[in-house]
Amino acid sequence: MNLYFRLLWLFWRIRQNKAKQPLLDVIDINFRALPSDCDINLHLTNSRYLAMMDLARTWMTERVGLFAAVMKRRWFPIVNATAITYIRDIKPLQEFTVSTRLVGWDHKYFYIEQRFHSARGLHAIAYVRGVFRSRQGVVSVEEMLEVAGFKGEAPILPEEIVHWKAMLEQKKARNTQVA
Repeated sequence: MNLYFRLLWLFWRIRQNKAKQPLLDVIDINFRALPSDCDINLHLTNSRYLAMMDLARTWMTERVGLFAAVMKRRWFPIVNATAITYIRDIKPLQEFTVSTRLVGWDHKYFYIEQRFHSARGLHAIAYVRGVFRSRQGVVSVEEMLEVAGFKGEAPILPEEIVHWKAMLEQKKARNTQVA
C-alpha cells in the first residue's frame, strides 16, 4: 500500500516541479526504507528495489522535461530487461538515494543505469533496457529524442551494457530456436 502513497507523492512532486535537467544528467530521488518495505531479514526486500526504480525513472522522465509530452501522446514505458547487483543491504528506516541516468541507446532500446546509495555507500546498481510504446507500436528512438529536444551525439554505451546486450541476444536466440 505504501507504494500507492509514494506514487501519489511523486505525482504531487511532478506538479510542483519547475526545474529541468539535461537528458543525460544524473537524476536523484530520495527515499526512506519503511518497515513495510523490508523482509524477514530486516532489510529492503528485493522486489522493492524494482518498484522504487520504476518511481525513480518516472521522476527522471519529469526532470528531463518528457513527462507531459509522454502523457499527452499516451505513450507508456515498457521495461524489456533488468539486471541488478545487490552490494550492501538497506536497513529499516534508512534514508537512501536512487540515482538514475540514461547511459545510451541503440536502434530500438534505451539503456538506463540506476544506483542505490546512502551515507553507508553503494547498495545496488541496476541496468534497465526499455522502450516507449504507443497504440501504433514501439516509439522510435529518433522520435523520442526529438520530443526530448536532444540534439547531441549519442553516448558510447558502457562496456558492461555492451556485454549485457550480447548476453540478452544470446539468451533470446537460444530460447526461441525451434526444437
